[in-house]
Amino acid sequence: MNKKTTPPSEEYKITITGRHVHVTDAMKEYAKDKIAKIERFSKNLIDVVITMDIQKLEHRVDIVLKAGHVKIKVNAVSNDMYVSVDKAIDRLQTKLRKYKDRLHHHQTKALSAIDMNVNVIRPHDEDVDDINDAIEAETYSRLASEFSQHKIVKKEKRLLKSLSIDEAMMKMELSEDMFKIFRDEESNKLKVIYRRVDEDYGVIEIE
Repeated sequence: MNKKTTPPSEEYKITITGRHVHVTDAMKEYAKDKIAKIERFSKNLIDVVITMDIQKLEHRVDIVLKAGHVKIKVNAVSNDMYVSVDKAIDRLQTKLRKYKDRLHHHQTKALSAIDMNVNVIRPHDEDVDDINDAIEAETYSRLASEFSQHKIVKKEKRLLKSLSIDEAMMKMELSEDMFKIFRDEESNKLKVIYRRVDEDYGVIEIE
């Protein structure tokens, strides 16, 4: 395993690691030069981790870039490590460029916002048994048949982060999530940003 971190004098850190491959100085310098070219796309770079791996004939490069509150992941595979670096950097630039274009587009138009009051109603204790009996008697068989193939296969705990609207849009743009819950930095209120059918975004404010 090979590992290299940029000198402390640089504003951000680059870590280059090799798995099943000896990462030469030339490979490290090539990757660092390529990363330096994306600085113009993001002025808030904090950390870049590059992993080079060889499995049989596949030369794989994984890049994880952190800029502000956002983490971007890309990878590329080819039969040459230098080509894989080029492909991964191209994908990284495409994601960053796409985000900037979308962000500029959304800044020129107002986001649709919905004020939503969420009420949780708890039934009286004496009604719980009757309700459960009715559900079991009338709908259990149908629901069990209809949803028997759906299972919860994974549970995750995630920190609820404070984000600006712009940062929330960036995270949505750089992921495939349909929605994201966050705390607005300005209002300190919980909000949900979601993808609309017209490919724009909407924001729901939860009170």
